[in-house]
Amino acid sequence: MPEHWEFWFLGGLIAVVFLCFVKEWLSVEIVALLGLFLCLGVGILPLEQALSVFGHPAPLAIGCMFIVSAALERTGVIESLGDWFEDLAGKTEKTMLLWLILVVALLSGFVNNTPVVVVFMPIILGICRRKDWKASRFLIPLSYAAIVGGTVTIIGTSTNLIAAGIAEDSGLDTFSMFEVSKLGVIFCLITAVYLMTLGRKLLPDRTTLASLIDTESTREFITHAYLSKGSPLVGKEFGETPFAKIKKLRLIEVRRNGLRVRVPLKEIRFRESDELFFKGSPDGVLDVAKTDGVELTNDREFGLEGIQTESAMLMEGILGPDSTLVGKSLSEIKFRQQFGVIIVAVHRRGKNLQEKFEDTKLAFGDTLLVQGSAEKMRRLFEERDFINLSAPTTEDFRKEKAPWAIGALLVFVLLGALGGFGVIDKIPTVQLALGAVLFVLVTGCLEPKEAYEAIDWRIIFLIMGMLGIGLAMIESGLLVAIANQVEAVCGGLDPRIMLALIYLLAAILTELVSNQAVAVLLTPLAVQLGVQMGIEPRALVVAVMFGASASFSTPIGYQTNTYVFGAGGYRFGDFFRAGFPLAIILWITASLLIPLLWGI
Repeated sequence: MPEHWEFWFLGGLIAVVFLCFVKEWLSVEIVALLGLFLCLGVGILPLEQALSVFGHPAPLAIGCMFIVSAALERTGVIESLGDWFEDLAGKTEKTMLLWLILVVALLSGFVNNTPVVVVFMPIILGICRRKDWKASRFLIPLSYAAIVGGTVTIIGTSTNLIAAGIAEDSGLDTFSMFEVSKLGVIFCLITAVYLMTLGRKLLPDRTTLASLIDTESTREFITHAYLSKGSPLVGKEFGETPFAKIKKLRLIEVRRNGLRVRVPLKEIRFRESDELFFKGSPDGVLDVAKTDGVELTNDREFGLEGIQTESAMLMEGILGPDSTLVGKSLSEIKFRQQFGVIIVAVHRRGKNLQEKFEDTKLAFGDTLLVQGSAEKMRRLFEERDFINLSAPTTEDFRKEKAPWAIGALLVFVLLGALGGFGVIDKIPTVQLALGAVLFVLVTGCLEPKEAYEAIDWRIIFLIMGMLGIGLAMIESGLLVAIANQVEAVCGGLDPRIMLALIYLLAAILTELVSNQAVAVLLTPLAVQLGVQMGIEPRALVVAVMFGASASFSTPIGYQTNTYVFGAGGYRFGDFFRAGFPLAIILWITASLLIPLLWGI
């Protein structure tokens, strides 16, 4: 390989980028954009080429698919399918598992799989609570079904859209919407059989966070009362009052003149007319009522309200990737004061933390066990920082617009299919996606503000940054140099072995970093290798598509795995135990079938 400084610079840059992805020192999109900026700054990438990534069809198409999926979600289509699933599948564990795999895989072929998983998680948890089943037996299959379902069509996962777009830029014919379906359907069937047989035996029996606490035996109330005039409690701290001696009672908030007192609760000295909020058992509530100096009568003349109680609910919520709480601790954001609810426990990376978690920085996928009144719970989950795992969402859907949203998706898929089968001229996927987006906006399925919020901008900018680094590899000649080196070392190998190695490399990398980044880096290499080694480039691109989506062995390789990781009470090794055999089976399947289906 020639000794060009650009090669050494790009090699080091890519190594640092991947290390930052794995270590999570910075947000992945920031790392990718910094890499693009450095390539531009040192002169490897011309400005015109660098700016071209912001108009690349792949991220545009992915952004459009986020919006179309949001329209289906906002009009209640996905929620209705979830309700239908609950009526259909909740009979036996095997029946539910089978229907879960089939329904989720089908949906994920045409809809962004994240909202599918988010909708189905509380449904599964609810059924398991009522049936006394272990939710951990179903949530890993939920994620795996969403992953393999996305491989059925080009639009099913961002990985396919990226790889198809880069392949087209490299001179290959456009991938039709259903070109990968012949292998994607086989992947789905193999996954279903595996999860119903061997995989089912490898799924763990884990305890979810909510089940750590018996909600019947620990039924508590949120109680608030006012200090009366001349109360002996005035001027005292909590530890000096009878409240400190009441069992199963905690002071959770003090309000003065209608405002929260922003002082540590143990340091507050009570004043006349302070409103005190407690959490406690029914017996604790009675003890508060008996305390001298607490106003119990509805004496409006003095501006005092009598003691009030409201039943406290216990619910689970999971932090999404866009949550404003990620990277902050509970104490830092004053969670209790801000939301008026109590965090009972936190699930993090396979561990249930019930103590000393207030100063822990929150992360995507953390599951929080929250206790508070029904009204405050409703407000909390409306903040969009939490995904409610205890019950399906109750937001008002635009159900009257559902036919328009379904129609947009059906027309989009139909035109893509007709172009793929040669009935009509092929229409670029990004053009079809833009048309679907405009349709759902014009028909009112989604408001413009909701459309902007639906796009996961982190993924969009991650793709753009990595596209820039990929272009730098092409402009510098590094890509050709790597292909030459691989050809020199592996030129004598059977093409089918080379394809199997490409798939394996993509599958390994996608367990460590994002599948989008893997697709961006490996797709141009696959095309170059195919051209130089006389292997059908299209087949190698398909290997990248399926390998980059084959994240089954860790909870961090794919977003849906991270979602179910906390919700199911899993440990890190649970994914390897259940997913590694499946990953090997699918690797062997792809290595055998891609050469047959794409003509190697």
